[in-house]
Amino acid sequence: MRSLGIALLVLVAVLSGSAPAAAQSRFGWPLHPRPSVVREFDLPERNWLRGHRGVDLRAHPGQTVLSAGDGVVVFAGTVAGKPVVSVQHEGDLRTTYEPVAAAVIAGRRVARGDPLGTVEVGHDDCPADACLHWGLRRDRDDYLDPLRLVRAAVIRLKPV
Repeated sequence: MRSLGIALLVLVAVLSGSAPAAAQSRFGWPLHPRPSVVREFDLPERNWLRGHRGVDLRAHPGQTVLSAGDGVVVFAGTVAGKPVVSVQHEGDLRTTYEPVAAAVIAGRRVARGDPLGTVEVGHDDCPADACLHWGLRRDRDDYLDPLRLVRAAVIRLKPV
């Protein structure tokens, strides 16, 4: 019975937002307020096939793009004619943001929520005034859904 009481206390703390810092996510949304997703992550079966290796978030031209987590800017420049910012995080994770007019330079340390630049118009297939393409990968070619960084963890209590 005592362990059930402790489990309920932890659950109440997590749901009320008073959980210890270690229990809270170290990543946040790259846009504020929280944007809607206009195109989901779609990993192809093979690296060379078509897919969508990130998510597109509804944005406004000139909207500030925030670092999703603590890290180091490893790239701020142009790739294939599009302005891109990339941040390296712990655990071999790298987030990318495009099209973004960079306000940072490579080598700069950033914290979660620090401005990286502003959204530019010109993202292909964007149904809004502007979209931010937000990508996540581990190592060099292991693309992951960046929404995993910001979705709440599912808590399951097991019977005692």
